[in-house]
Amino acid sequence: MIDLQALPELPPYGMAREEKRAFLARELGELTRFHGERCPEYGRLLAALGAQSGQTDDFESLPFLPVRLFKEFSLKSVPEEALARTMTSSGTTGQQVSRIYLDRETSALQSKVLSRIMGDFLGKQRLPMVILDSPAVVKNRAMFSARGAGILGFSMFGRDKIYALDENMQLDTEGLKAFLEKHEGEDIFLFGFTFMIWLYFVKELRRTGYRPDLSQGVLVHGGGWKKLADQHISTGAFKQALQETCGLTRVHNYYGMVEQTGSIYMECECGHLHAPVWSDVTIRRPEDFSVAAAGEKGLVQVASVLPRSYPGHILLTEDEGRILGEDDCPCGRKGRYFEILGRIQRAEVRGCSDTYEQRR
Repeated sequence: MIDLQALPELPPYGMAREEKRAFLARELGELTRFHGERCPEYGRLLAALGAQSGQTDDFESLPFLPVRLFKEFSLKSVPEEALARTMTSSGTTGQQVSRIYLDRETSALQSKVLSRIMGDFLGKQRLPMVILDSPAVVKNRAMFSARGAGILGFSMFGRDKIYALDENMQLDTEGLKAFLEKHEGEDIFLFGFTFMIWLYFVKELRRTGYRPDLSQGVLVHGGGWKKLADQHISTGAFKQALQETCGLTRVHNYYGMVEQTGSIYMECECGHLHAPVWSDVTIRRPEDFSVAAAGEKGLVQVASVLPRSYPGHILLTEDEGRILGEDDCPCGRKGRYFEILGRIQRAEVRGCSDTYEQRR
């Protein structure tokens, strides 16, 4: 595998198709072997699939894990004493959550790569930052939720940070006014989760009539609509609402998940989600899991070279998407770019999970 010191130094969007595919085949193949030897459950899965060797010329031929396996099993490739933190996915009350085990090496690698990706969109200087959430979310540092991990991860790129919501999830209008007055004329970095921004920020601005001037702001948001699926609006309508209520015009969605923290797919100026050099997206046909053609809808598979302490390097999600192109986005970034079409409703991508259950 590539030296861990050199890995974060790769240009985020500078590797064209053939070079990147060879790089990912080598690194992901090695990670498959590595985790197979160190995570007993994953090793049994590889044996059941007859895929114990990680050597390949095509990373898309390597076995994937259904992402829901992290809700059903405790999967880690390092001893308990090496763990630095455990992250959990979001979930409603009583719902199983994913648990992702990070050692210091994996956590540091994820942070460095995230910094490189964000630097491509925000620049190298840290900006004054508004977190469109409540400080209560990050109080338990030992057991990170997806929201808490996201806030702390993206906070690295801001300075003089404030939370737009108080502990009771109410908009702190006076605090926001004072912050914007202090940083008048400066670029502002805003971060939050889509459904939170809509419910507690946009709708509150509409209700109160308060119109903060965020015309020099840049917003990064992700996470989808979660429990607000019935209030879901289009990307265009979301951006229009932000422009009307606070003057925001630079808005970047991102796609990512706690099971592959650090491997985020940012939306470019053309509205496309981009795979950076450290990760990639494959679309699979749900009927037989074969690789779909560009433009064809299917299940989203995400691959990342970052997970070292747990076998989360190739995951099949329960999201539907399609590849839009590769190496030819008008924004100039190389690599695949794609769109997410939504969640597969009431779908359980089991496959490998069933295999593992039968052979435990």
